Amino acid sequence: MKIQRALLSVSDKTGLIELARFLDKKNIELLSTGGTAKAIRDAGIKVKDVSEHTGFPEIMDGRVKTLHPKIHGGLLACLDDKEHVQAMQENDIFPIGLVIVNLYPFEETVKRNAPFHEAIENIDIGGPSMVRSAAKNHAFTTVITDSSDYDSLKREIEANEGATSLEFKKKMAAKAFSRTASYDASISNWFAKQVGDNFPKTLTVSAKLRQDLRYGENPHQAAAFYSFDDSYGIGSAQQIQGKELSYNNINDADAALQLVSEFEDPAAVIIKHANPCGAAIGRDLLEAYERALESDPVSAFGGIIAFNEPIGEDVAAALSKMFVEAVIAPSITERAREMLAAKKNMRVLLTGKKTLLKRELTYKSVAGGLLVQENDFNFANESELLCVTKRKPTEDEMRELLFTFRVCKHVKSNAIVLSKNKATIGIGAGQMSRVDSVRIAAMKASDSKTNPNRAQGSVLASDAFFPFADGLLEAAKIGVKAIIQPGGSVRDEEVIQAANANNIAMVFTGMRHFKH
Repeated sequence: MKIQRALLSVSDKTGLIELARFLDKKNIELLSTGGTAKAIRDAGIKVKDVSEHTGFPEIMDGRVKTLHPKIHGGLLACLDDKEHVQAMQENDIFPIGLVIVNLYPFEETVKRNAPFHEAIENIDIGGPSMVRSAAKNHAFTTVITDSSDYDSLKREIEANEGATSLEFKKKMAAKAFSRTASYDASISNWFAKQVGDNFPKTLTVSAKLRQDLRYGENPHQAAAFYSFDDSYGIGSAQQIQGKELSYNNINDADAALQLVSEFEDPAAVIIKHANPCGAAIGRDLLEAYERALESDPVSAFGGIIAFNEPIGEDVAAALSKMFVEAVIAPSITERAREMLAAKKNMRVLLTGKKTLLKRELTYKSVAGGLLVQENDFNFANESELLCVTKRKPTEDEMRELLFTFRVCKHVKSNAIVLSKNKATIGIGAGQMSRVDSVRIAAMKASDSKTNPNRAQGSVLASDAFFPFADGLLEAAKIGVKAIIQPGGSVRDEEVIQAANANNIAMVFTGMRHFKH
């Protein structure tokens, strides 16, 4: 069935005039509203106002204009149903075979922290109603909600002598329902925040497909990458070179970016299997990278590296000397980009600006549901630390402890981190017993060919309390001089006594940082 009439009402007017001109040449009557009608008319294209079509004026500042039986009757009528056709004839309703609608920019409005009343006025009512009506009646009505589909629509009309195929209608209807669901989810989530409800009775999650992935964690698992409308960090990073990103690449790059975002000074982080194997601060980015690499150069092979400042030629030259799966940074100089281009398989991701951590909800899927929590945004300040030993940390030790604890926050539990001069030297991650994590961190620290005793004089961070003194005693053996941990064990006194006996300064944070 040829399209006789099209209704156009768009907030984003990309490609509007070209499409309207095409439809007009196909002798399709154009109905439109407000600014859309004006734009079409100003382009010299014939268009009929919806108010003229319905015989009812736009009222209430345009809030009511398309909510009319002559519009929705034209969208919802089953043209092969005699009763529907009779109802149309009796009520002077004409079929509308094509709907071109994109919605008020609600997501963009709230993203720029617009006032409450402005956000409310950008909640579209008529648009979603028309989209849903047309999508429901897709057998007779084609609905387009994305300007990127305009060219496909033109090809369909050309190929089908003024009509569109049922397959195309179904595809566009599915996309339309997805759009209205996403739109409503954005409104629902925003409104929940306005009333302070972080965990509403019904959770609506909406995300857009960024890319299909070759596979998931393993080749036999299908996978894709989605990002939220207000995404930042890895969700908004752009890949400028290298092989296609894998599921594991994205997961590791996210872990790297979140850790490096903890620091204001030039910092570099190397991640392997979602755990840091090296992290450091330096006077410049190159020094930070070299010190992070020195932490565990064996594990760093094939890792993901994140920087919190733009990559320059010196860093690019250093990166070119080893196998790196992916690099992520705010930006890169043109010369550095040319240098890394020689490493064709190395993935380079740019966030466009320095990523800052922000308070938000995180999601983890379990069989049959989602675990939702606030992200681990908080961190104990120096003023909140409690020294529990006879020897107090020096000012330098205190700064080192705070650096080490920030890294430890991003290591999988049970987590132990050893550091020196604001660079990690040994990391023990993901062990079932804390003492084993200490032993692994100690082993990593002693692996250095140039300085096998580099743990001497280091500091240690633990993501949770020591359940026994054994972990602390293992740290004492390798020369750890200061420890930061949450405290809270029933055997805290035993651990404190062991620290005093070994002249180790120890502070409690009162804040645990499990990461599973």
